Amino acid sequence: MTADFTPDRTALRSWLPGFLALGVIWGSSFLFIKVGVAELHPVHLTLYRVATGALTLLVVLAVLRDRLPREPRVWAHLLVVAAFGVAIPFTLFGFGEQRVESMLAGIWNATTPLIVLPLAVLVFRTERLTVPRAVGLGLGFVGVLVVLGVWEGVGGSHFTGQLMCLGAAACYGVAIPYQKKFIAGSSYSGLSLSAAQLVVATLQLAVVAPLVVGAPPAPTGLSVKVVASVLALGALGTGLAFVINLRNIRVAGASTASTVTYLIPVFAVLVGALVLGERLNWHQPVGALIVLLGVAVAQGLLRRPRARAAVGAATPAVPAAEAAARR
Repeated sequence: MTADFTPDRTALRSWLPGFLALGVIWGSSFLFIKVGVAELHPVHLTLYRVATGALTLLVVLAVLRDRLPREPRVWAHLLVVAAFGVAIPFTLFGFGEQRVESMLAGIWNATTPLIVLPLAVLVFRTERLTVPRAVGLGLGFVGVLVVLGVWEGVGGSHFTGQLMCLGAAACYGVAIPYQKKFIAGSSYSGLSLSAAQLVVATLQLAVVAPLVVGAPPAPTGLSVKVVASVLALGALGTGLAFVINLRNIRVAGASTASTVTYLIPVFAVLVGALVLGERLNWHQPVGALIVLLGVAVAQGLLRRPRARAAVGAATPAVPAAEAAARR
């Protein structure tokens, strides 16, 4: 939610390939979720996905000779971040995509920054509400209503699925400012914190899944495309994508790296249309554009570079992963 100033001397070719790769990986995640829930319960899909991602980051940690956090206080806070930043939203997107198109889930994911801001301002007190941010929130709210198509009436399975996807974005709205307030000051790397977060989420899901929906099915009983989707979600979307994002932050700066938010719904729509043959109603992409415009206004991305630099100087704090990556 904060901005920083990236010098013009940063070579575009040094970060653009990773930036585009991240947009493709995260944008395609909604396709893989759609494929996964065809055979797996959303809770089981999330469990397999998160466990694969945790294993991937633990391997990266070992290779880089980094280590997991050792302070009990950090692990206690990670219980909250893992639940609201991983376990619950991933599961809600799975439930949502049982009812709506994968591309629509990608659009709802783009509302996350608009949900983060009011919670960061009113609940966690990590941000200040400025006029541009208020305007951005207003635009975003209008965009949400347009995506929902409220003039057509509400109700039904499709509407419920959209609310589930919005609920997933709302969970991120809790996790991000919580992490910024309670974990950002720790001395651990972003990679270490993310690996720990996935480990905690895996344990949470491993306890909850058998109690709620029974033991997960054996991977050998799943089709090849579902197994491939789980591996792609875990190893790429939940694991290696974070490493790419860390590099983007280091090379291009946090503000530039954060604009991948605008690419994710674009790729989600393209992949959903080309691979699954999905189609959207006219108001859904229009509403998405209004939402993204609201995000841009709220984040100060439409200001001149000097104005963005001033905002960055006034509010230098960033989420824990970004702060650790920029040390």
